[in-house]
Amino acid sequence: MDQELMRTCVSLPDNLLDQFDEIIKKRGYSSRSEGIRDAIRNYIINYKWMNEIEGERIGTISLIYGHDQRGLVNNLTKMEHDYSDLVRSSVHVHLNHDNCLEIIMLRGEGKVIKEVAEKMMAFKGVKYLKLNTVSPNTKL
Repeated sequence: MDQELMRTCVSLPDNLLDQFDEIIKKRGYSSRSEGIRDAIRNYIINYKWMNEIEGERIGTISLIYGHDQRGLVNNLTKMEHDYSDLVRSSVHVHLNHDNCLEIIMLRGEGKVIKEVAEKMMAFKGVKYLKLNTVSPNTKL
């Protein structure tokens, strides 16, 4: 898909640009422009997600939790069973003696996926939770 490229000028503080340049070098981008285009695409996708959470979505819930928290593992398992119509798969990783990482892949109504994530986030012992969703019809 050929698109006309538009030139723009952006003013950034030195330290922000230095950090960005370090990241694009580590990630293997061929140019600063390529990294900026990728960052803008991700920003647009995130904005759309925040404002258009309705309709069919594909998503992941990534969470880190303390596996010793009483009842937490059972609560998480129950949630996955209660929403089995949405849950497509999950991966469980032992990070260290105290913490586990769970990644849950879902597909269904966006509002319900968000509801699942919010319920999980409220469980005592969940230390980190991130929800990412995208429309299966997203055009990049």
